[in-house]
Amino acid sequence: MKCIQCQTDNNLKDRTANQGRCKNCGHPFVFEPTTMGQTKITDSFFAKAISDLSVNGTLFFTPKQLYYLIDKRLKRKVNNFALQIFALLLSLIIPYIGIPLLIFSCYKISNSANTPRKLRNRNARFLQVIGGFILAYGILTLFTSTVSESSALLLFAQFAITIIVGMVSFYLGIRQLRRQSTLSQTFSMTLHKFQGWLERWQQINGTVEPLLPPPNQERLPTSINPDITVYSFDRVVICDSATIAQLLIANNFHFENNCAVLSITGYPQGIFSTVLEMLRRNPELKVYALHNASPHGVTLIHNLRTSSYWFAESTVTIYDLGLLPRHVLNSRNLFIQSSPESAEQARQLGVEVRRELLAEELAWLESGNFVELESFTPQRLLQIVTQGINRSQISTGGRDLVFIDVESDSSSDVYLVSSDSFG
Repeated sequence: MKCIQCQTDNNLKDRTANQGRCKNCGHPFVFEPTTMGQTKITDSFFAKAISDLSVNGTLFFTPKQLYYLIDKRLKRKVNNFALQIFALLLSLIIPYIGIPLLIFSCYKISNSANTPRKLRNRNARFLQVIGGFILAYGILTLFTSTVSESSALLLFAQFAITIIVGMVSFYLGIRQLRRQSTLSQTFSMTLHKFQGWLERWQQINGTVEPLLPPPNQERLPTSINPDITVYSFDRVVICDSATIAQLLIANNFHFENNCAVLSITGYPQGIFSTVLEMLRRNPELKVYALHNASPHGVTLIHNLRTSSYWFAESTVTIYDLGLLPRHVLNSRNLFIQSSPESAEQARQLGVEVRRELLAEELAWLESGNFVELESFTPQRLLQIVTQGINRSQISTGGRDLVFIDVESDSSSDVYLVSSDSFG
């Protein structure tokens, strides 16, 4: 295991002999993989996650965004394909045992809450491939075999079994692909354990500079130059949580896009009332709502349109940047969670809010499903909001295709968003 300070390799014997410190520079190791059970990580792994998430220290991020990224990369490391490899080899020797075992292993992975959605999709497609191959093999065998009348019954029985197995595999593949947008995921470690890791990391390696504190610990200036308050903004992004508003502001989204950023909860506290008053002066104001795909999140637009504290008596245009459940249902790689509390909140949604949602969206929410904006990296989230605002400038209104996501988290991935106009 490499020391993050001097890059010296230290094996277990070295780390043990030096009480968990580097044999070269004496810097303490935060993690000891041999004592961590199945969830094994190293200091280099953790440091790279921080560097990648912050784009080499240029972007701020929240603790939960780091939690999501660590979980995603851990799942890549711990996925065990031993059963699939064994089943594949066995199917070449004893097909009638190996092939059903291979189908079972693919189905199990495609249905596992511990498996990333990308891998679940891949195994669901593999089920279709296996089924198609088996069906083709069964039909080809039937028409190319020449047997006596006494063997015809046995051949037909083999053909029937092959067709049934092939159809079952193909059906399961189709079914699992359709279900992916409704299957929730679980984390590979608890949030409490991750918080312990992060706390120890900062104790040993110092404060992680791009890591944002809780919003209520950040106090912005409580006064604005009177000369500035006579002006207004043409645009404002309103978030359903102070955490996301803080993230956008910390990464200078408001400067780069010439717009205000607020949360429905009153963040940033020191200047919230003043900025809101400035916004009300502009009848041409465009409002962009940004929220989780959750029962609480989908009420944001309704609150902005009907609350006298916001824009009930205004003619401003309001756009929904998402996330909406329909974005999740049309995506391929979002981290879906589920809880009984979320299901109960969904069942209590008001008539006006429910009217704006499709039947499948309501069913998705009432199943307890939700997706958090913090499951995106800062870079992705900034791209989503920026492109959403840009797309709204050319939107003709109505409901457009609103969300396209890609499968991996590499730097070359692109997320595109357009806007649903509620104005």
